Amino acid sequence: MARHRHNIGFMALDVIARRHGFSPWRQRFKGLVAEGMIGAQKIFALKPMTYMNASGESVQAAAAFFKIPPAEITVFHDELDLAPGKVRVKRGGGAAGHNGLRSMDQMLGTPDYWRVRMGIGHPGDKARVLGYVLGDFAKADMEWLLPCLDAVADEAPILASGGAENFMTRIALLTKDGPK
Repeated sequence: MARHRHNIGFMALDVIARRHGFSPWRQRFKGLVAEGMIGAQKIFALKPMTYMNASGESVQAAAAFFKIPPAEITVFHDELDLAPGKVRVKRGGGAAGHNGLRSMDQMLGTPDYWRVRMGIGHPGDKARVLGYVLGDFAKADMEWLLPCLDAVADEAPILASGGAENFMTRIALLTKDGPK
């Protein structure tokens, strides 16, 4: 399960937490929480341990406890509609069939949070999507995945300071925007 394409967001949080010296992960809010500083920003990282379609419960509980408004939440998630290794950041929008985002929209009452969309590519046939998303990354995927995760962690201070456009530009430059 840890290497599933659906878990690319958790993988990114793990690398960010390690790179920036966050506290150890501990169980809270139906998930795992680590905290640390990225630049001048105090960050709470959360990996919901609910089913994907109920992840909003975990996010809402943590946001309520720490008094974090939705506009200050950033979600890292897999994106079928982006080529492997491409990273895009946007605020708000629809769930586009992503059950975790749908759950968050419902529990937070708004889709007005930041989304770091991490491309995993599409299997080409809609009938193969479920198995593809829930399948493990292949060994060949490591050629783009590891540099992408490293770049996301390295450039996290830009994102934390509100520089979404610069963050995307730096990721694209560092990874040559995905596999060759």
